[in-house]
Amino acid sequence: MRETRILEFKETITNTFLETVSAFSNYDGGEILFGVDDDGNIKGLSNVKQACLDIENKINDNISPQPNYTLEIQNSEQTIKLSVKSGLQKPYLYKSKAYKRNDTSTIEVDTLEFSRLVLEGKNIRFEELPCKDQKLSFEILQSKLKEKIQIETFNRDTLKTLNLYDDVNGFNNAAGLLADKNHFPGIDIVKFGENISIIQKRITFENTSVLDIYEKALSVFRDYY
Repeated sequence: MRETRILEFKETITNTFLETVSAFSNYDGGEILFGVDDDGNIKGLSNVKQACLDIENKINDNISPQPNYTLEIQNSEQTIKLSVKSGLQKPYLYKSKAYKRNDTSTIEVDTLEFSRLVLEGKNIRFEELPCKDQKLSFEILQSKLKEKIQIETFNRDTLKTLNLYDDVNGFNNAAGLLADKNHFPGIDIVKFGENISIIQKRITFENTSVLDIYEKALSVFRDYY
């Protein structure tokens, strides 16, 4: 056996496993095997029943909100398998911090990812949030709709149908991303030379429709490939 993104080994029970419980709860779930060393060799635990109580108490006392997990004694009562399911009430915190798995290691999430977990826990996506810019125009989007699917009429009802606008919140972030002008960062494209110290071409597209950014980025890409 070897460790993976959804499997971790712990030879003994220390609080470090709680970071991984947070990570599994925040993302795709996973398993922690206690009594197994880093190379996957079974070392066993001296008192598995007490160890189960210790694991349960540590999780219940330190992870907030309470994660969904099960404990199972395995290998003739030598090891314990802790199975953690992905939760709905994200983020799951250990010492006020949220964690994620990065290959076989567990790391703290950054501020942006923490915000995304909060929105996911509220069943809200970033693109559904009201856009801070409400004076938006959509000439690029209108042109693309006419070109690709022959939509001739483009008005407020069209934007509602596309879930870009509603009468309560106005334009959402998805509308902002598609608008002719917006406040979002875009794409920074660099063509390197023999190494990353040599920049042959660099160009940035930002504060415009993602449709426009996409076309311009492809154009630069095709200059070289």
